[in-house]
Amino acid sequence: MKKVVIMGASSGIGFAVAEALASRGVKVGLATRHTDPLRLLKERYPEMVEYAQIDVTHPAAPEQMGQLINRLGGMDIYFHVAGIGYENLELEPEREVEIIATNAGGFARMLCSAYRYFRDKGGKGQIAAISSVAGTKGIGRLSAYSSSKKFAQTYLVALEQLAHEEGVDVRFTDIRPGWVHTPLLVEGLKYPMEMELDYVVPQVIKAIVRKKRVAVIDWRWNLLVGAWRLLPNCIWTRMNVPISSPDSPLPE
Repeated sequence: MKKVVIMGASSGIGFAVAEALASRGVKVGLATRHTDPLRLLKERYPEMVEYAQIDVTHPAAPEQMGQLINRLGGMDIYFHVAGIGYENLELEPEREVEIIATNAGGFARMLCSAYRYFRDKGGKGQIAAISSVAGTKGIGRLSAYSSSKKFAQTYLVALEQLAHEEGVDVRFTDIRPGWVHTPLLVEGLKYPMEMELDYVVPQVIKAIVRKKRVAVIDWRWNLLVGAWRLLPNCIWTRMNVPISSPDSPLPE
């Protein structure tokens, strides 16, 4: 039976994927800062769910994840969803640093821990992570967020190269969604090419099961980011890229 650890599973994509997997007989170890939703999921699927309160920005997070893996009975797939983001047009330094600390620092802390687990175990494994289409280019209105997502994408590439060098049998999956309608989004606002969870989650699971290296969700976003990549920075930096109203949440 496959065992999947999901970091950042209290809501949105993480929770929906956890629920879908548990309902299909996959054992899931769930971690987040806010555990109330996980407690309810544990009650619904007592044999399939283990959970822990973990903050990816805390130095103790890798040890806590190790304890969760032990309770789960092992780990075959690590799925990282944890992340934060908002517009910070005033460029308040502490808010920029907060985003980087979670989306880059926390990302590196947990992914290197997952990689070490698979390397030390000596068996097959998979590391999947939600980055974002925002990581394609530096977006002025989302300076810290888009930069942190670019970091995540590059970090996955670096770990993959290391795995080849060390002969570690780990596959990597970078999932890049656009806007997804979750409780994090502000009701009543219009988000470009917004997608429903029921539409996104099957594509996320399919990308993980098929071990796709990069999965942009969905095809419309794939076309858009393809066009973004073709633009030289001298043109990109002169474009206005409207995203949302100030302080509204960002795509996971």
